[in-house]
Amino acid sequence: MKVVDRVRELLEPILKEKNLNLVDVELSSGKKPVLRIYIHNPEGTSIDDCEWVSKRIGAILDVEDLIKSSYTLEVSSPGLDRKLKNPHEFNIFKGREIKIKTFGPVEERNVFRGRLLGLEDEDVLLEEEERVVRIPLDKISLAKLEF
Repeated sequence: MKVVDRVRELLEPILKEKNLNLVDVELSSGKKPVLRIYIHNPEGTSIDDCEWVSKRIGAILDVEDLIKSSYTLEVSSPGLDRKLKNPHEFNIFKGREIKIKTFGPVEERNVFRGRLLGLEDEDVLLEEEERVVRIPLDKISLAKLEF
């Protein structure tokens, strides 16, 4: 099992305790790897949320010894205007304003802006000018939250 997959698994019960969502886990390579954990609190992610998760997962990672070398642990919010990388993020950020670019035309266009309604089957639903647009997930080249 890959380190990031195991970290995701270990984070699940921790995040449930405070009703937090896991957005992403990244592990950089290099002399001193960085393990980045991005969390989201539907009520607004605070520094206290990040600190709480960092302490909890840090203690567990010390015991699990998944990363054999010295590393840096970072826990943060994903940011206000970030790119969405994982399908589950389209449900986490429901209600937010979003810009989507597609690889090819969808409804004769390549750029969409509106309110994210979430993911249904393999389509992202977007409310744009009082109508719902369905954009196939596999057609999306860029999806970015807008501030």
